[in-house]
Amino acid sequence: MRYDQPMFRALAVLLLTTTPALAWEARSGAICELAHEGEAAQVRVTYDPAIPEYAIEITPDRPWAPSPVFSMHFDGPRDLTISTTRHVISGGGATLTVRDSGFGNVLDGLEFNDTAIALLGGQVVAIPLDDAAPAVRAFRTCTMGQTV
Repeated sequence: MRYDQPMFRALAVLLLTTTPALAWEARSGAICELAHEGEAAQVRVTYDPAIPEYAIEITPDRPWAPSPVFSMHFDGPRDLTISTTRHVISGGGATLTVRDSGFGNVLDGLEFNDTAIALLGGQVVAIPLDDAAPAVRAFRTCTMGQTV
C-alpha cells in the first residue's frame, strides 16, 4: 500500500486539524474574554462590565491541591510575581479562579513576558505566552469599550 493515496492524505489532514489550538484568542461581546488552550493548561481571562470584575481561570491537566497562597510568576523582559489568598478552587480541583476589580499586573504579565508560571503549594503549571501580546491588546481594547 502506498502512502500517497488519497485515504492517507485525508487521514493526515484530519490528524493535523484535530490537534488543540495553542494560540491565544480574544473575544468581544457582553463579556470580554481572553482564552488559551495549551498542553499544560487552559487559561481564561474575563472582564464583566456589569459587576465590574476581572477573573482568571486556570485549568491544568491535573487537579489543583488546596493551598493558602496562589502565585503567578511572569518570566521574561518584565519579570513579575503576584500572589493572593483570594483564590477559589472548583470542579473537584479542576479549576482555580481569582477575581478582582483590577487586573493590570496580570495583563501586563501576559502581554510582556515569555512564560506565566502558576504556583499553588508544590504544584507548578507553566503557560507559554508565545503570541499572547496581540490577543491581550485586543482584550484590553474590549474592556475599554465596555460600559454598564
